[in-house]
Amino acid sequence: MSESSSVAGLTHDITSGLDPARLADFYRDLHRHPELAFEEHRTAARLTDRLRAAGLQVTENVGGTGVVGVLANGDGPVVLLRADLDALPVTEATGLPYASTVDGVMHACGHDLHVTWLASAAACLAAARDTWSGTLLVVGQPAEEDGDGARAMVADGLHTRFPRPDVLFAQHAAPGVVGCYPHTPGLTMSAADDIDVVVHGVGGHGSRPESTVDPVVTAAYIVTRLQTVVAREVAARDSVVLTVGEFHAGTKSNIIPAEARLGLSLRTQDGAVRARALDTIERIVRSECAAAGCPAPPDVTVRSGYPVLVNDAALDTEIAAVHRELFGADTVFDFGPLMGSEDFSRLAPDGVPYDYWYVTTTPPDVWAAAPGDGLMEKFARVPSNHSPAFAPDLAALVPGVRTLVGAALSRLV
Repeated sequence: MSESSSVAGLTHDITSGLDPARLADFYRDLHRHPELAFEEHRTAARLTDRLRAAGLQVTENVGGTGVVGVLANGDGPVVLLRADLDALPVTEATGLPYASTVDGVMHACGHDLHVTWLASAAACLAAARDTWSGTLLVVGQPAEEDGDGARAMVADGLHTRFPRPDVLFAQHAAPGVVGCYPHTPGLTMSAADDIDVVVHGVGGHGSRPESTVDPVVTAAYIVTRLQTVVAREVAARDSVVLTVGEFHAGTKSNIIPAEARLGLSLRTQDGAVRARALDTIERIVRSECAAAGCPAPPDVTVRSGYPVLVNDAALDTEIAAVHRELFGADTVFDFGPLMGSEDFSRLAPDGVPYDYWYVTTTPPDVWAAAPGDGLMEKFARVPSNHSPAFAPDLAALVPGVRTLVGAALSRLV
């Protein structure tokens, strides 16, 4: 029997008593009560209750609303399992009977699934502590969606107040017919920068544009010209996404405002490409403002939100093998690096390996009804993370616990 087979067998044994109905109840409760970044007080309390009931020593309010649970169980490595807690400022449109009860806030990214998986995996491992040795470190991280949560927990002593991890594991709900567990060795997710732009104009009456410098028109030119950053400034072989997600200007149709504000998101996978894209963005913004005769240079502020996420290739290969043993060879595949971003890597001390994979959650009927024949065609047409229609299949609850338990046991056994 291979090592991965023995881990998979033990994982099945440890998780055989999972109650899908109980998992679903916990998940639905979290989904009904989403909380934004650094406001996850109820979510953190629910996770804390589950971890303490399982016998872990729990510390709350780490890095704001973060939760850390520790189960020391003899000699062996320290294995960190992480889930993110926060929801998004999205108005839910799923029509689910357990839809969000909070106006304008929704678990549209699956973090409620992540917390359910983490709490249940910790309980399973705690109940079977006679089968493994080492230390289990469970982290409920706030503010992943803001990019500040992992940094806040580390700054608050995650690696000095608690056992220092020897390996870190995390996973994410993803579109794709439920029952697949994609793994990517090496580069997995992209770096992300948020860029705030303020265009300064001269306001005035809408009937007298000649007496103004219209920041709305200037900002519109900036938005259009920014499309050339990817199309003309970056090599076709390099992966870059530049999105203008915010455009704020004006208060009334007959008033030309004094300023316009833009919010940009830049995703890159290479440091040199990132630097060139940032330089090009600033050049375009400043040039358009100069061409418009703006009374002051624009404000351009870059906020680094997320680093690249690079799985340890050997570790990922090992965990992927465990998951193949658990769920079948065809359920684990590599769909390559994504342009999405994560702050999970910030939890890893320098040189400590980590692995991050996906659990697909699209209901089979939704997947079947999506236009297209191939995987990528359907993938692009089902509700994705951050969509108001994102509604994971509850059939992913038990498998998502097993993926975490199997990864932990690969090191703890």
